[in-house]
Amino acid sequence: MTRKKILTALRVAIAVITLAAVVYAVVHNWADVSVHLDKISWTTFVWSTLAAALGTWLTMIGWKTLLRDLGSDLHLAPASGVYFVGQLGKYLPGSLWSVLVQADIASHLKVPRRRTAVTGLLALGLALLTGLLVGLPAASFLLTSSSAGFDWWLLLGIPILVVLCVPKLLNAVIDKMLRTIKREPLEHGLSAGAVLRAVVIFILVWVAFGVHTLLLARAVAGDASPHPDLTTAAMTGYALSVSLGMLTIVLPAGLGAREGLLTLILSTAMPTPAAAAVAIMSRFIVTIVDVVAALGGWLYARSHHLISERHAAAESDVSV
Repeated sequence: MTRKKILTALRVAIAVITLAAVVYAVVHNWADVSVHLDKISWTTFVWSTLAAALGTWLTMIGWKTLLRDLGSDLHLAPASGVYFVGQLGKYLPGSLWSVLVQADIASHLKVPRRRTAVTGLLALGLALLTGLLVGLPAASFLLTSSSAGFDWWLLLGIPILVVLCVPKLLNAVIDKMLRTIKREPLEHGLSAGAVLRAVVIFILVWVAFGVHTLLLARAVAGDASPHPDLTTAAMTGYALSVSLGMLTIVLPAGLGAREGLLTLILSTAMPTPAAAAVAIMSRFIVTIVDVVAALGGWLYARSHHLISERHAAAESDVSV
């Protein structure tokens, strides 16, 4: 058996074990978890959904910012059609399906496939890096299994993340990647201004999703005095759990891994069943937002003949 096959087998095994553990934990503690779900009012549900929707919309804006800097300035409507329909691909095992779908759809708008693909990969990379940056305080909770305070040594990771966002380095990586797959280089590289704007936008994405999580966490905590670290755990825990979940490429949209990590982080500031309830409701809300956004993008794409019948059928299968 080759090394590649062994690594693939290990990834699949880890993914299956992680997902099975999360499912078992939820089923085993469902009686306790369901009690906490009942504490989330419709008002909280709506505001939390709006915060998640804002985060999702900002993600598209960050992607659009990068695509414009590389040479394709799509208007908001077609950009939404390309991005949100493609995002359904993340619900398939693997991390690149959304990039491939977006490249295919954008080609109908005369956007070179390699440009859209590079933009998609850059957006994923910057989202991951900024998520790890915003999630540094949550990493402290996760590593110590307690909320004893923020480990300031984690700030040493900031220079590393900053270096990885330097335009010159990013452009070198892009050129190397394109040469490796024997594709023509991009017409021009990323500018420092575009990278800075994209980084700021992606940080705002994580802030929006942090508010989404905090609203749920405070509702589940109820009338009791909230733990002093609940705000930090909720505001940064979502960013870290999703970012680490992105690395589990076998799991669709980090299913299971995200919920497990978020539960572990929040459980430092609230009972574990309550933390699990927040993680489950968060996944439910974010999935609804993704589907609604994709539906709007799909309607636009179909009405403007950006996707074929074959492509529409494939997207329908993904959404199911």
